[in-house]
Amino acid sequence: MDHFDRDAALDELAGSLRDRLLGEAARHDGGDLHERIRALVDREAGLLDDAARARLVARVAERSFGLGPLEPLLSDPTVDEVMVNGHAKVWVERAGRIEPTAACFAGEADLRHAIERILAPIGRRVDEAEPLCDARLPDGSRVNVVVAPLALDGSVLTIRRFRPRGFGPDDLVANGTWAAPLHDLLRTAVRARCNLLISGGTGSGKTTTLNALTEFIDDGERIVTVEDAAELRLRHPHVVRLEARPASLEGRGEVTVRRLVRNALRMRPDRIVVGEVRGAEALDMLSAMSSGHDGSLSTVHAGSPEEALRRVETLALMAGLGLPHEAVRDQVAGALDLVVHQARMADGSRRVVAVSEIVRIAGGAGTRELYTLSQDGRPTWRAPLADALATRLARAA
Repeated sequence: MDHFDRDAALDELAGSLRDRLLGEAARHDGGDLHERIRALVDREAGLLDDAARARLVARVAERSFGLGPLEPLLSDPTVDEVMVNGHAKVWVERAGRIEPTAACFAGEADLRHAIERILAPIGRRVDEAEPLCDARLPDGSRVNVVVAPLALDGSVLTIRRFRPRGFGPDDLVANGTWAAPLHDLLRTAVRARCNLLISGGTGSGKTTTLNALTEFIDDGERIVTVEDAAELRLRHPHVVRLEARPASLEGRGEVTVRRLVRNALRMRPDRIVVGEVRGAEALDMLSAMSSGHDGSLSTVHAGSPEEALRRVETLALMAGLGLPHEAVRDQVAGALDLVVHQARMADGSRRVVAVSEIVRIAGGAGTRELYTLSQDGRPTWRAPLADALATRLARAA
């Protein structure tokens, strides 16, 4: 039997022993669960050598306490995201590239047990009536779950790893995310209290750049962050973190990002940082930016700086206040100063590929390209800053 077959057999045996352990739990008189696992392994797999029994004990424990075969992946510092597509297919993202793994669950029931161990401590669940759920692991990693009938080939579990120490501006220059001259522009823009919007696709590194930009904020300022699911880890000394709350199982108690943005205005913020605008809170964010809360920051899903503006306009209209489109466009033009666009390149790296200035045009807001990065990594400065913004940045430099 080769190594892979032995490993698969050990996994199958671990699943069987875990089921036996759960069956015994109801009639057991307590005691240390680890000791019970070791006793069960000694009794049922005594012919294995010491090393194999130790591995078996570890795997039964993983299936009993943690996330089973995902535990080694979640302890691997090179893994950024874990993607489970049904019980037999587990993929990971490393350095921007997705690759398959040999990890798997014994069956759909085993995968659902792991999902329940994630959701139960925070009072959430998934079932046929509510087959979608977002959650967070104790270490801050973000979790998304989709089960039947929406997931057709088995439950889908996606875990975005939390990194306790985010990348700072110097780190992003060192790894090529920001070009060195771009670092100076962004630092000056933040210190000049420009309102910045970071745009990009899923997994392009928007949150990483947003987190790094906050390091340019003066230590004497008070920052209020608002997120749907907390990801930001600011190293600033004065931060108030707010996180939206979904409705309870009874449908009560929901607190939306929009409500939190409104509340943030009453908390004497020097800066408001909205992790991502994806709904009607865009209008409240724009109102804050254009009514004295300069220097605010946020991100949005978009394919280009121009598309980011149109996206924010559309989201603001979702507020349902009956505002004419022209009025919303005018508010966008008055609120935002720069759009920083980030993308994931073909080699898996993340790069800031464009920076655009927001300018007023007939009918509202438009973009004026200041900086672009070509596919081969060559930075190009397309145009100088407009006089008003150039003067503002010069005072802050």
